[in-house]
Amino acid sequence: MLETSARLLRLLSLLQAHREWSGTDLADRLGVTPRTVRRDIDRLRELGYPVHSAPGTAGGYRLGAGAQLPPLLLDDEEAVAVAVGLRQAAGGVEGIEETSVRALAKLEQVLPDRLRRRVSALSSFTVPMLGTPPGAGVDPAVLIEIAGACRDAQRLRFTYRDHGGTVTRRTAEPHRLVAAQRRWYLVAWDVDRDDWRTYRADRITPTPPHGPRFTPRRPPADDLAEYVARGVSGAVYRERATVLLRVPAERAAQRISPLVGVLEAVDEHSCLLHTGAHALDALVVHIALTGFDFEVREPAALTGHIRALRDRLDRALDDRALGDRTPDDRLPDDPAPG
Repeated sequence: MLETSARLLRLLSLLQAHREWSGTDLADRLGVTPRTVRRDIDRLRELGYPVHSAPGTAGGYRLGAGAQLPPLLLDDEEAVAVAVGLRQAAGGVEGIEETSVRALAKLEQVLPDRLRRRVSALSSFTVPMLGTPPGAGVDPAVLIEIAGACRDAQRLRFTYRDHGGTVTRRTAEPHRLVAAQRRWYLVAWDVDRDDWRTYRADRITPTPPHGPRFTPRRPPADDLAEYVARGVSGAVYRERATVLLRVPAERAAQRISPLVGVLEAVDEHSCLLHTGAHALDALVVHIALTGFDFEVREPAALTGHIRALRDRLDRALDDRALGDRTPDDRLPDDPAPG
């Protein structure tokens, strides 16, 4: 009976991994006869798995969608990915938090200890950035390796590619991962630079072996999400600015990502936006496109760029109005078009 049950699980795993199998291929994989495969397929159907079959030499078996959800078989990486996704959803995806918690409880109950520790590390050592959906533009295996180093307080060795494409070797004491939209950031103490640094996880390539273990330091800020947001939104830019937005911070946060600007509430009617760009003209456009009334606090030079843009827009509107006139509408002193 044990042999038959193990074979059924193996058969189910094969059907979930491939879109279609021939009876002969399944028999070869399982080390049984095609007749035994047919009997096992019938057992799976009795358990609620919708296995479709087509007769003939070109036929085969295919796992289809059913009216009910039967049990699934997941490999290690799939189980970790599902568990991490459920934890993220349980932490703030509106409408499915409770359902995610129930599903996560069922999954974690049957996870082997080795996988439960990996999931726990990634979740425990990740800080979600307020106002952004968590996500990952990085290899999950890299995230898991980083999170494990955070959990175990073990020095992490890696190569790092900066925004200019330069690759350097780093040794760091990892503290936390911060998730923001499709970006993940590692906050760590850089051993060689003797200071805290923020690294984009998609630019990290681990180079084990890691270690040794270290005594965790006091973090650079109590709110690591804000710490990373301030660094990402302004530190790499040549020009930085602070403007007063005449809207509540909660409303401004609906339009302004923490990755492009940090909001600071002033009162119930206004907030400060700290942001940056590579040029003041770009800052003007960025701030104007928020759609909010604003007042420049710093730098003073930004006001001159706003006036220059206003004048260009005024001229563009005047030229458009002139071009739209018919010959009869044109004033005597107007120049002829073209």
